[in-house]
Amino acid sequence: MEKLKLGLPAGSLQKATIEIFKKAGFNIYINERSYFPYIDDDDIECVLIRAQEIPRYVQSGVLDAGISGKDWIMETGSDVVEVAELIYAKQGFRPIKLVIAVPEGSEIERLEQLQGKKIATELVEVTKTFLQKSNIQASVEFSWGATEVKPPALADAIAELTETGRSLKANNLRIIETILESTPRLIVNKESWKTDWKKNKIGQIVTLLKGALLAEEKVVLKMNVSMENLPGVLALLPALRKPTISELHEESWVAVETVIDEKKVRELVHKLKEAGAEGIIEYSLNKIIP
Repeated sequence: MEKLKLGLPAGSLQKATIEIFKKAGFNIYINERSYFPYIDDDDIECVLIRAQEIPRYVQSGVLDAGISGKDWIMETGSDVVEVAELIYAKQGFRPIKLVIAVPEGSEIERLEQLQGKKIATELVEVTKTFLQKSNIQASVEFSWGATEVKPPALADAIAELTETGRSLKANNLRIIETILESTPRLIVNKESWKTDWKKNKIGQIVTLLKGALLAEEKVVLKMNVSMENLPGVLALLPALRKPTISELHEESWVAVETVIDEKKVRELVHKLKEAGAEGIIEYSLNKIIP
């Protein structure tokens, strides 16, 4: 039986990726001694591999599809089909940034001051291309890790991926420029994309993953409201489209249900109560399919 060979990113994105797949309806189980996780879908065979390597394995056809960051797709120059952008990261649901940072005590304040300087990074090609477009001639050296500790002794600056910037600050570094923002992408081998059943299967996976991501930061609020107070309550409620209003057995009362950003709930609940809402219930979602 032919299977869709899917590369999942090992390392920093691994846990978040497994969690998103679970919300999408795919349960993945990882054996610490194996690079071939079990997935409860007979059409898929998973391979756990570093995100840096996934683009070239997808290009070569070793993998039909995989998830890797836009940064590594650019770095490897891989010729693949980018099917979907999936906005999530190790610590949250936002892009990560590739930034240029220098020591707090450095005299370098602007990008132009990197002329003739040494920069350490894992993303050599992306950094070189950015500097060339900015007409900056600098020495860009590959870093095997622990890049934050390289300056000032081993480099004048670094180009490093960061989600929150906390690690850079902890190492007494400050950002002077952002090279790019990167998000995970589901990429597909060009020949695999021409195979109908693989294309359909990938489409199914993408729909469910996007639905899970869309639902990740949203919740459902449900409440009872008298018809007298309904206009005031509705004025407070944002929604994907419009709130659902259902008649209750008790005359002149309705049930109101809406989907909102979870972060807004803490500010909204007290206002809804003051506006006359009663029996307010909040619950989470697994997927939202637009």
